[in-house]
Amino acid sequence: MRTIIRNFLSTLKRFKMASILNILGLSVAFASFVVIMMQVDYDYNFDNFDKDADKIYRVEWVNNEGGKQSIISRGLADVLFESSPAIEAGTLKSFVKKIYFSIDIDGVPVHYWEKDIAVYPSYTKIFDFKMIEGTADALNEPDKILVPQSLAKKIFGKESALGKILKGQSQNFIIGGVYKDFPRNSSVENVIVRTMPKDENLNNWGNSNYNVFVKLNSSDIPKGLGENLNVPEEQKNFLEGHLQFTQLKDLHTVTGIQYDEIPKTSSQTIIVLFTIAIAILIIAGVNFTNFSMALAPMRIKSINTQKVLGAGESDLRRSLLLETIIISFFAFILSLVWIQLFSMFPAITKLINAEILLSSYPSLIVLTGLLSLLLGVVSGIYPAYYMTSFEPALVLKGSFGLSPKGRQLRNLLIGIQFSVSIALIISASFMYLQNYYMQNASLGFDKDQLIVTDLNTKINDNKSAFTNELKSFAGIDNVTSGFAVLSSRDSYMGWGRKYKNEIIDFQCFPVDPSFLEVVGIDITDGRNFREDDEKTNHGVYIFNEAARKKYNLELNKFVDEAEIIGFIPDVKFASFRNTVTPMAFYVWGIHNWGMNPNYAYIRVEAGSDMYAAMEHVKASLKRIDPDYPFDVRFYDNVLNSLYEKEQNLTSLISLFSLIAIIISMVGVFGLVLFESEYRRREISIRKVLGASISEILIMFNKTYIIILGICFLIATPIVYYAIDIWLENFAYKTPMHWWVFLVSGLIIFFITVVTVSVQSWRAANTNPVDSLKNE
Repeated sequence: MRTIIRNFLSTLKRFKMASILNILGLSVAFASFVVIMMQVDYDYNFDNFDKDADKIYRVEWVNNEGGKQSIISRGLADVLFESSPAIEAGTLKSFVKKIYFSIDIDGVPVHYWEKDIAVYPSYTKIFDFKMIEGTADALNEPDKILVPQSLAKKIFGKESALGKILKGQSQNFIIGGVYKDFPRNSSVENVIVRTMPKDENLNNWGNSNYNVFVKLNSSDIPKGLGENLNVPEEQKNFLEGHLQFTQLKDLHTVTGIQYDEIPKTSSQTIIVLFTIAIAILIIAGVNFTNFSMALAPMRIKSINTQKVLGAGESDLRRSLLLETIIISFFAFILSLVWIQLFSMFPAITKLINAEILLSSYPSLIVLTGLLSLLLGVVSGIYPAYYMTSFEPALVLKGSFGLSPKGRQLRNLLIGIQFSVSIALIISASFMYLQNYYMQNASLGFDKDQLIVTDLNTKINDNKSAFTNELKSFAGIDNVTSGFAVLSSRDSYMGWGRKYKNEIIDFQCFPVDPSFLEVVGIDITDGRNFREDDEKTNHGVYIFNEAARKKYNLELNKFVDEAEIIGFIPDVKFASFRNTVTPMAFYVWGIHNWGMNPNYAYIRVEAGSDMYAAMEHVKASLKRIDPDYPFDVRFYDNVLNSLYEKEQNLTSLISLFSLIAIIISMVGVFGLVLFESEYRRREISIRKVLGASISEILIMFNKTYIIILGICFLIATPIVYYAIDIWLENFAYKTPMHWWVFLVSGLIIFFITVVTVSVQSWRAANTNPVDSLKNE
């Protein structure tokens, strides 16, 4: 062990920079591997929290044309639950919303704005609710709710939450139970859970607004489940399609289903992240092997001197191998320090969904430790055998350089690094371009100079006063409202309505009559909304061209009892992840069974101070309701939030691509350092014979440029295929520009040439007399 430490310190002293950089590179590689694998574990084990996860299925609707949606009507769900003894339990869940409530603390109301869902009480029979206080059966009692432990601590601290009253705007609730938070990688959100009103859409089969889950008595779906249901005759016209069942464990990766709120990833993304993790480890391992190989010629003399003095060949090999294993394991220990540092930076932690906490991943840490030992063995075994394979008499005669076979192996290893680096930088570039495209492509309406804010009951009750207050600011041009934020989600409220005795399905977007004018959507046929449309009995529709084409809609015809008054282009009303589907803007009539608008859109005049306008909006809201926490945003931030997942993935891959490139360049730096040491005599002779510094630099760069060119030709088609598959996740995508491949290759080329030239400059400027004198 003493000899190992002495040899290591000797190498560190002679090649301090190269040694430190290689150890740091290896430690960063281990840290990167662990962090990426935390995210892979998060996605791969999504919804594995429940012991009966393989028996839980979400029920979805597939229409006759193959279109799928994750929501069905309450009436259909109730019929399904009673249809088969294979169904142990069934439940409904509403979309997640936010409720505004207050808690009296020492006689003073404290206001909160938290997420909630409405469910059947059987919701807790399907999912594994672990109760901290109270009982899950509290949902069977009037006005009782369940809250997650995290929310109970947030509001009440260490005090018991049981029996506390949440005072809402229209209803009060009593906390009947506190449940342990579900893990992050779960389809069950940690929200307030309340019981669905008994009469909510009970017989409205045209209102498909509920996620439906069933727990079966086995993991296999019985043949015929969901078929031949006992549906009332008058409701059968709503059922032009069939039910499908998706297992809980598959919900995180299944795509192509409308109204799906489950957090998503794709199998391609998991594979990409896993590949990057392995690639970084391979690059670091290649560096470490090359580092050991590069040390070989200068250590052969020392090793063979030990042979002459009686050291056994097997003992020397074990000593050299143990040295690389210890260095690799030391780098692993150092990587744990980096991970702890990573966890302190929000800029890094926000890029992944998993929690960066070492104590949560003991198996992963042990596995990485074992990999570090394996990498030490793999990286050290060939150099150990190589350095001890020569006869002492041959070696002691003089200078010894790396053999041609050794150089070929080294070039192969550096080629692997270049190929991975090129692939990563191309991938990151296309992901950036796709994000840029989604955020900047035309949506079909004017998204600039727009401010959006949520509304509540007080604002809607004082709508005229609120609008007049906003317009008192000179820069605010107009104000309108709608039930949701346009282009902020993957899908919106789905309606099934009758047109010419047939049921048509479309996404409906209720708005004020001034909405299309304020957001800048043109009419292609018919007319725009008017104020007196609100005085009609059943309101009016303006459909998009996709709906017109699919259902052969005509002007002045009626959908149920509401008239079609116009058509608009196919604006991107939802995200770029999905194609434009049939949709309609709708103005409620006198029979408004729906709801008040949830969001206001404020148009600011071009050239006006947007920040001043936003402050005026906030002040106006506060004057009417000083306690409510309104969410006021520029419309650009809406799009940023919508594509946050893609942005984080791009940033994550870009970050680790950069790490991979840096580690690769560290390897190139070290190799050039050692190569210049071996070739001192050759460089000196060339200079004596008249070679210029530039010619010597070209000599050093030539090999790396050839390797880089070959790697570019290998990596390009592979990464083209991978990116093409990834882009299939989007209905609208950036083109596969040829120049991205070229620029990515040039970036690696430039970094390599600079790295090689900077390091070899010193060798090229050495006085040849000094070098030859030492030979």
